[in-house]
Amino acid sequence: MNPFLRRYWIIPLSIALGIYVGLPFLAPVFMHVGWGNASKVIYFIYSWLCHQLPERSYFLYGPKLTYSLAEVQNAWQNTVNPVILRQFIGNPEMGWKIAWSDRMVSMFTSLWLFGLLWWLVRRRLKPLPWWGLVLLLLPMALDGTSHFISDLAGIGQGFRTENLWLAELTRHIFQASFYSGDAWGSFNSLMRLLTGLLFGIGCVWYTYPYLDKALTPQDQPVFTKAASDSMKMHEKYNV
Repeated sequence: MNPFLRRYWIIPLSIALGIYVGLPFLAPVFMHVGWGNASKVIYFIYSWLCHQLPERSYFLYGPKLTYSLAEVQNAWQNTVNPVILRQFIGNPEMGWKIAWSDRMVSMFTSLWLFGLLWWLVRRRLKPLPWWGLVLLLLPMALDGTSHFISDLAGIGQGFRTENLWLAELTRHIFQASFYSGDAWGSFNSLMRLLTGLLFGIGCVWYTYPYLDKALTPQDQPVFTKAASDSMKMHEKYNV
């Protein structure tokens, strides 16, 4: 590898990761300007990486950032079949869906941003131990697993839809919209945002120091035999 790229490996990595993170945002941009074919290519590629459920995705160029399941059903089809729901990419009235879910946006955007931030403070930051990584990834594992189990009852039917357990636990101190659904500002949306951020922090903080150690050239002084003999003589007569 080129010595410059080895020393500044963060540059090619951040460019590649930035492209990966940025393409899903270009899908709604392309739809907005009329480049439908290019947009659909992006939606298709990222459909293999994400469920793309519209009620758990952000929308651009519309009046709202997120839409409820009922709003999506009214605009698309009255179904809870995820295979059908995920095909809805938006319309001119509602705006266009980013090509992956809000959790994926949080996870990989934070991975990219925190990677750049880590590079700036890497000399003053100790590597994250393995148990620290586990603690930072655990919230997303719990949140994602509970969503998966909830969805087994059907989209919009499981215990994470209304979060009655949380309402009872907090004695209903928040508005009903906080407990119910996936719209922006709800408990579900905030948990996907927060756990995704923790995921990005953990992955960067744990793995990037290893990458830096493995890729960055180690500047070691080179001593000739004459220099070595001179140092030995100096040490001998200065004991």
